[in-house]
Amino acid sequence: MNVEKIIGNVVIPKMVQVQQTFERDSVSEKEIRPLIFELLNQPKFDEVHWAGKRICITAGSRGICNIVEILKSLVSFCREKGAEPFLVPAMGSHGGATSEGQLHMLEHLGITPESVGCPILSSMETVLLGTTGEGYPVHIDKNAFEADGIIVCGRVKLHTSFRGAYESGLMKMMAIGLGKQKGAGTCHSAGYEKFPTMLPAMGNVMLKKAPVLCGLAILENAYDETYKLVALKAEEIGEEEPKLLKEATSKMASILFPECDVLIIDEMGKNISGEGSDPNIAGTFCVSTASGGIKAKKRTCLSLTPVSGGNALGIGGLDVISKRLFDSIDLSAMYPNVITTHEFNFGKIPLVANSDAEAIKMCIYGSGVEDVSALRIVRIKNTLELEKIYVSEAMIPDVKENMNVKIMGEPIEFMFNEEGTLLTEY
Repeated sequence: MNVEKIIGNVVIPKMVQVQQTFERDSVSEKEIRPLIFELLNQPKFDEVHWAGKRICITAGSRGICNIVEILKSLVSFCREKGAEPFLVPAMGSHGGATSEGQLHMLEHLGITPESVGCPILSSMETVLLGTTGEGYPVHIDKNAFEADGIIVCGRVKLHTSFRGAYESGLMKMMAIGLGKQKGAGTCHSAGYEKFPTMLPAMGNVMLKKAPVLCGLAILENAYDETYKLVALKAEEIGEEEPKLLKEATSKMASILFPECDVLIIDEMGKNISGEGSDPNIAGTFCVSTASGGIKAKKRTCLSLTPVSGGNALGIGGLDVISKRLFDSIDLSAMYPNVITTHEFNFGKIPLVANSDAEAIKMCIYGSGVEDVSALRIVRIKNTLELEKIYVSEAMIPDVKENMNVKIMGEPIEFMFNEEGTLLTEY
């Protein structure tokens, strides 16, 4: 075929494994339960009456460290206080915008009635709470609305598509997560440029008209480990979340090289980022309302995680994907999520290579760098695991100049099987 003729002489340079080092303060799994009990027993929560109440706890669709233990501990706390807890999926339109799909996503994350110790009530039915000052409707999960109290539990971090005082966090968990497909659709219909004002506006309506008791903010370190848990009264969320966002941003991991010719991403998925790969790290932005991450002339991804259920939202930020990734895509799972965002670039399919090897060679050719000894290539497993990565020989001088990066071995040639699937592990 013509592709083979064009890239037939492309050579993949030798690569060397390097280790990136980041700050690593963390909370261990065994510390989660006593810490949550301590936080929710603070004097500021003395006015909250738990006994006899049905308490709704939110569970999102992201891969969050210790999330099962965190949710399980919240359930245990509620039971100790005499309350009857239950979970609801708070993930907007994820899971194909169906109640079954959202339960399936939670199950893939290890979140089941058995693992957390309480029922999970999944429904796409919502209640209209009211409207924002600009007239946008605010919806809330019906099961959550009918509870006596809601604990909003979610991770605070940079969003992948916009910048503002509130990004991914408790306000977004309320406006979009608890808003289900309708809430997500409302926000996305206005465009990402409106998110910085819409999220707090919708969140504040929910704080006023829904039985929100408190929030539990989760912050992670650069190794995607639990770094900090913060319990906030409902009325504290608005003031404190922007501060937590700044703190969380300061703890983020990154690729410690500003640019490269080719970025190879082994896997993408909804359990890794809402956009498959975190564009704040990989530079795979599909919109113009945010920027950052490593600058790369060409980017490829080789596989989709099984937990994504075929939802490859975010592939539009790539230049080439492998056929095995392409074959993993389920349009019926991806399109509802893409359409809800109103940003169709998220679902645009890049060039499809027959194999991993071909995908890498297509990107090398497309980078325009003909001298193999000068090729700057970075390979990462995914945007959650950045401690051990690969860089090409041409980048060794950069490694030696960076005190937070060290070489782990000798340069090697990547190994592929007969089908061209990349075999070299980390």
